[in-house]
Amino acid sequence: MSTNTKKWLRQRVEQRNGLLVPGAFNAMSAKVIADQGFEAVYLTGAGLTNMYYGAPDLGVIGLADVVEATARIRDAVDLPLVVDIDTGFGNAVNTWHTVRSVERAGADAVQLEDQSFPKRCGHFGGKSVAPLPEMLAKIRAACDARRDPDFQIIARTDSRAVLGFEAAIDRASQFAEAGADILFVEAPESLEEIRQIPKLLKKPLLLNIVVGGKTPTLSVEELGAMGYGMILYANAALQGAVLGMQKALGVLKKTGSLDEDPALLVPFKERQRLVGKPLYDELEKKYASE
Repeated sequence: MSTNTKKWLRQRVEQRNGLLVPGAFNAMSAKVIADQGFEAVYLTGAGLTNMYYGAPDLGVIGLADVVEATARIRDAVDLPLVVDIDTGFGNAVNTWHTVRSVERAGADAVQLEDQSFPKRCGHFGGKSVAPLPEMLAKIRAACDARRDPDFQIIARTDSRAVLGFEAAIDRASQFAEAGADILFVEAPESLEEIRQIPKLLKKPLLLNIVVGGKTPTLSVEELGAMGYGMILYANAALQGAVLGMQKALGVLKKTGSLDEDPALLVPFKERQRLVGKPLYDELEKKYASE
């Protein structure tokens, strides 16, 4: 991979053959994603909310939370990093400031959505979308704010559930005219809608697969063949982590003890490998006092 992660990500998405991107909710989950061989990572706002605050994805997090998490993940991994900035944390001017802050913290792209504040998970009911001119102004502000021309703006519309499929396509088309690099129609509800989106929109596309959500699950190969540039599994790691904790702690509660059972726990040595303890051991030797 090129050391210029922004340029690499732009070129890779423009190939439109299904870059598979899992979501991370902290630095450790990002390290696991990198260790598994994925080529990019996504900082999920829902995951950050769930794991940091123990709250649902209802607009609880703020810009400071996202900037801090972005910086920690950037320090932990070298992968291209896409960051969820929800609705930009305010109006167009706030969005300008948000993009500046998140790019400075280490993001290579941001995802900006058109929900009204406070936003909701894209697969929740009860959503509403902001007026179109408001979202277009935010996209223009986001494009103006970026320092690196290869930093990408992903514009997401949640209008499929509110206004219908045709309105979602129309909104996404106008997002492209406002300068968005990648278009994201959230929560299509049928295989036919998934097939139609790449035929109706000309910019590179992102499709979000929420396990248990509204969108049918297809393989990355099928979606890549349709022309999607990025396939997002925003919270697969989170759901897997929660299941792992429930299993291990369930056994501990039931039996009163735990051994290093590979069916329940990652080995102690593997945990230390993932967090880079050998590097810190070498640093201790290097800087040890004579």
